Amino acid sequence: MKKIALLVGIFFVMVNLTIAQENKSDKSNTSQLTFEKTTHDFGVISNGADGTYEFEFTNTGEEPLIITNAKGSCGCTVPEWPKQPIPPNASDVIKVKYDTKRTGKFQKSITISSNAETSTTVIFIKGEVLPVSQDKTIPKKDQPSLVAPVVKP
Repeated sequence: MKKIALLVGIFFVMVNLTIAQENKSDKSNTSQLTFEKTTHDFGVISNGADGTYEFEFTNTGEEPLIITNAKGSCGCTVPEWPKQPIPPNASDVIKVKYDTKRTGKFQKSITISSNAETSTTVIFIKGEVLPVSQDKTIPKKDQPSLVAPVVKP
């Protein structure tokens, strides 16, 4: 009796694995996330400049695309994504904002999770933020000081 139960159990496992494999290979009826470009280079920008870019994408699949999450590689990179399903052949944007008060070169990634055929997609931003100009923060010797002298009575 135990052998028959074991054989029936193995049979059901094999059938389920076969069905799962067939479903996995049938990807023609899924959504697909296709970006116009996957990397944006801000170039050299001023400290405090606008560090926002909108990545345009299209659902090139047959089913509605649902983006479940978008996460920057650090707290200085904040993505915003559409929360509603994107119909087939429709386009939308993922807005990425970088904190440009951080001086120096940067290269950051944004990982997007969705129900697309490829469930994880990575896009990138890069550039260089110039330091705050020394001329604005420290008065030169020839310039008058903005601080009034202290007069004692």
